[in-house]
Amino acid sequence: MRTAGMWRTVAAATALAALTVVSGCTIQPAGPPGTSPAGSPSAGKASSAGAPSPAGRSPGDAKPPSSAGQPASKVLWSPGDRGGEVRELQARLRQVEWLYEGPTGTYDASTVYAVKGFQGKRGLPKTGTTDSVTWQRLLGMTREPGKWDLYASGGQPAAKPDPRCMTGRVLCISKTSRTLRWMIDGRTVSTMAVRFGAQYTPTREGVFTVYFKSRHHVSTLYDSPMPYAMFFSGGQAVHYSADFAGTGYYGGSHGCVNVRDEGKIAAMYSQVRDGDKVVIYW
Repeated sequence: MRTAGMWRTVAAATALAALTVVSGCTIQPAGPPGTSPAGSPSAGKASSAGAPSPAGRSPGDAKPPSSAGQPASKVLWSPGDRGGEVRELQARLRQVEWLYEGPTGTYDASTVYAVKGFQGKRGLPKTGTTDSVTWQRLLGMTREPGKWDLYASGGQPAAKPDPRCMTGRVLCISKTSRTLRWMIDGRTVSTMAVRFGAQYTPTREGVFTVYFKSRHHVSTLYDSPMPYAMFFSGGQAVHYSADFAGTGYYGGSHGCVNVRDEGKIAAMYSQVRDGDKVVIYW
């Protein structure tokens, strides 16, 4: 026969056993989406060392899903990556004024610096690489870039040459793609981005010839340098522009065809002769 004291002992033991089962699992603190608690080896994974199995599950059973229910943040682009997606990232960073250079399509040191600044301002880890969390924050703050946002400093594909460019020695200049092809007998020797005259000083279209070259030319009308100038129509010339190199398509010329790549125009200047054809077309 069990006395009342024995019944109290059994009840206390049963309650203690139930408390032990309830306390067998710990609750992980919830962080921002795509992050893990400080010091954890990787996002979305909990360490199993020394942790008992949940009630009713054996060690071999599949683990239950993370309590946060969020996937780990995925690295999308990092230093050294190239391509159109990197170009869009750079264009969007320009919109929020973290990147000042025009998009190049190469994840360079300037891009790393801009991404770190953007991340730090928003309380994200300052890694300099673009992960899915950083990208979603940037998407929410910017608009989709247009063509000339993506190619603000050049790098765009050249348009198909005009038929008038297919014979002889020709500076073949497309206003549609904003590019210049230096061509000899239908073969493209080099291609470079160009900029044209502003609204009230448009660059003329048509077929012209180079009639004068001036390596260190300075404009007498605007008192501005025009290195590697190759004049083709009145005061209009193809020449290097430091302003184009610095600001891209956010500016314009007084009618000349500006080139931003000094190395390319220097090489072309050494080859172009007086009398070579210039074709400017849409």
